[in-house]
Amino acid sequence: MSVLMVNEKVSFNQLKELLEVTDGNLASHIKALEKAEYLEVQKSFVDRKPNTKYKATKLGKLEFKKHIDALESIIKSKNELK
Repeated sequence: MSVLMVNEKVSFNQLKELLEVTDGNLASHIKALEKAEYLEVQKSFVDRKPNTKYKATKLGKLEFKKHIDALESIIKSKNELK
């Protein structure tokens, strides 16, 4: 999701390279995010080759922001205990 937050659209191969994961691992994560409606899939053909791109949905962006806010809150509370 972090890649999709800073890029409007990202292809499967770009995600795979950036995240350094296998096709199967990436596909299972994408499937879960798609099921949760956090990303949308856009399929097309480029020079007769399939090209799949992903885009974060409004819901996905909102939920990712909530996740980051929760992590920041945890870090802040840990730092206050020191």
